[in-house]
Amino acid sequence: MAYGDSARSIYQTEIKGIRDAGIFKQERYIHAPQGAEIVVEFPPGSPVKKVINMCANNYLGLSSHPEVIKAAHEGLDCRGYGMSSVRFICGTQDIHRQLENKLTEFLGTEDTLLFPSCMDANAGVFEAILSDKDVMIADRLVHASIVDGMRLCKAMQDTFKHSDMGHLEEKLQEHQDKRFRMIITDGVFSMDGDIVKLDQIVALAEKYDAMVCVDDSHASGFIGKTGRGSHEHCGVVGKIDIITTTLGKALGGASGGCMSGRRELVELCRQKARPYLFSNTVAPVIVYGAIKVLDLISQTTERRDKLEWNTKYWRKLLTEAGFDLKEGDSPIVPVMLYNAKLAQDVARDLYDEGIYAVGFFFPVVPKGAARIRTQLSAAHEKAHLDAAGAAFVKVSKKYKILGKGKKEIIEMYGM
Repeated sequence: MAYGDSARSIYQTEIKGIRDAGIFKQERYIHAPQGAEIVVEFPPGSPVKKVINMCANNYLGLSSHPEVIKAAHEGLDCRGYGMSSVRFICGTQDIHRQLENKLTEFLGTEDTLLFPSCMDANAGVFEAILSDKDVMIADRLVHASIVDGMRLCKAMQDTFKHSDMGHLEEKLQEHQDKRFRMIITDGVFSMDGDIVKLDQIVALAEKYDAMVCVDDSHASGFIGKTGRGSHEHCGVVGKIDIITTTLGKALGGASGGCMSGRRELVELCRQKARPYLFSNTVAPVIVYGAIKVLDLISQTTERRDKLEWNTKYWRKLLTEAGFDLKEGDSPIVPVMLYNAKLAQDVARDLYDEGIYAVGFFFPVVPKGAARIRTQLSAAHEKAHLDAAGAAFVKVSKKYKILGKGKKEIIEMYGM
């Protein structure tokens, strides 16, 4: 047998090495709906406890909204549990096109195509519309799913330094011999929380005849004055060729994603994108729920506005306490700790204090850039944030890192 004692021993040794390095990722079991407060079992087998959730993508607090749940029940009752098929065979219902049309209107694009997830959209879009005559020029901090999607495409791959417009312009000048140049970026960068300079990217794209592709998963629903996304925030609605985004974060929190943009590009993905052609259709319960979410956030910006207030308050709270934060305006607020084991230890002690947050470290972020990524939600009340802030201060005093910067923390704990 190929998988004998020798193979088992090699893999066991590798897993032990991960544990010994203090970077073993252990799942927490949640015994409640997603919300500002959740009931968690951690470590597995321990008694459950109620904690404040500071690390979910539930930006608008809609994952457990009663109207969304009611809509999902209606979808289950009226359209069944699942489609048991892919879209082009017998997996398309009228509600799928209804949701696509609503997303098109919301995003301000020409057409939209649903995918099982945004990861699938990113895996399919580049291969479907680019060839070996083209070049993809991506920000060096794009999401891992974009990196994976680029690998599947025959077009040449290149990168530019994070948010460095001068370097991007150099790359565009260098690749003027290509048929198409596509600039690829996140809208909000998921680990750092900074927002793309999309207005400057669009200006360069127009100057050098390039297309623009934005993954707006951490922006759709709440970034911009009406929550349309990073293109609204930067004043370039209608000027983005491809937007990929998810229904699994602010827009309901279940699953599903889409690519939205120029009509011809969407149609090519409908014809050629492999994750679309060969994956089951988004389930009716999710479609009904997502339609309700879009209705809710199109009626009022109340949740988006509350999220903005929570973000500013939380950032001010931590800054005044002396934490080393990544700068930004999004609801992603990373508390920098630099050492992987330290990030794990702080997250563990925060849990003991009733705060649910997770340490991030290599390979999720670069070595020496470990952090706890806090994320705000419209479901958070001021009391939640005050309690979380007090816990962060208490735990950080234990490790003597309050008021310390990168150099001092690395000197104490290493990278």
